[in-house]
Amino acid sequence: MHNVNSTNTRERWLMLLAILTTATALRSTFTGVAPLLDDIRGAFALSTAQTGLLTTLPLLAFAVIAPLAAGFARRVGMERSLFAAMVLISLGIALRSSGFEALLWLGTLIIGCGIAFGNVLLPGLIKRDFPGHVARLTGAYSLTMGIAAAVGSALMVPLAAFGFGWHGALLVLAIFPLLALLLWLPRIRHSQSAALSGNAVSHGRKLWRSLLAWQVTLFLGLNSLVYYVVIGWLPAILVSHGMSAAQAGSLHGLMQLATAIPGLFIGLLLARLPDQRVIAALVALLCAASALGLWLAPGLALLWVIVFGFGSGATMILGLTFIGLRASSAHQAAALSGMAQSIGYLLAACGPPLMGKVHDMNNDWGLPLLSVALISLVMAWAGACAGRDREIEPVARPA
Repeated sequence: MHNVNSTNTRERWLMLLAILTTATALRSTFTGVAPLLDDIRGAFALSTAQTGLLTTLPLLAFAVIAPLAAGFARRVGMERSLFAAMVLISLGIALRSSGFEALLWLGTLIIGCGIAFGNVLLPGLIKRDFPGHVARLTGAYSLTMGIAAAVGSALMVPLAAFGFGWHGALLVLAIFPLLALLLWLPRIRHSQSAALSGNAVSHGRKLWRSLLAWQVTLFLGLNSLVYYVVIGWLPAILVSHGMSAAQAGSLHGLMQLATAIPGLFIGLLLARLPDQRVIAALVALLCAASALGLWLAPGLALLWVIVFGFGSGATMILGLTFIGLRASSAHQAAALSGMAQSIGYLLAACGPPLMGKVHDMNNDWGLPLLSVALISLVMAWAGACAGRDREIEPVARPA
């Protein structure tokens, strides 16, 4: 009996390590490109709108692929699906870093497909294997994501300047998915496809008719929208206020690090609260305040970058936690994750190119930042609604 318990404990720790290592690849491989956008634009003579598409293309992939991830996992298993996601991300990084423009776009698209699978399936996996620790483990993997993204963003400009070039610097990011591959490899033989079985069609129809599911979707989706607008254009915004590219890259990395800070304690805090309405609204308001600050008081950019990182990181953790808390089963969690992230990333995909176009019209970042602030107010309302202590009604199994 002791050996059985020891084996189960070891397996749970290995699963947790695989989850956290996978999390490192889900943001750093995407956000690491932002500090190098000027170099990439110069290498291929891209317009501002085309450069913005480099941050939008993965979001479009997220929106298209996210609804398919839960069904794919039902057929082949969660572990195999996440292994495949890491393969896609690794392949995409290699293509993106080749130095050829066509492969830059193709690799970026493939990376987006891999990240979409990971984003959708991790909340369902946590609901399946750690149902009593959803908030804490969501905070833990969000913390891991933020730290990896911060390290990746901060290193991109120095690596490119050191002699790697922009393509060599981006290739370094392959370390994250390759490490995750090593951890999933011994687990793919035991992938549990049955864990997410059930009436998939009924689950989907139930979610799309649920007001609570739409409130969770709106909260997570608007968070994605404001986050990817700021993460995509922050270096350009800071450079427009007189910072060097290296300074802007450092603050970009600092913002990534700030997104990780809520993961240190938010899981413990949520366990003490009767519901999440107040905290969801408050952290969304931090995003609004920091966007206005970057516009009206850019001299305090260091403060606003930290506040935005903290607020957007907390809203993301809450949004992912809502998926586990509001869902009534592991499958419903995966389906809700697919719905929320599909709609959310479709919204987010419109952000970077639209804000880039608005900037090009008047050569000013004021209106885009004001828009981020107003969207954050709507996000605060959605969070207050989604934070109520209730679950989406489960789908009755056929007799």
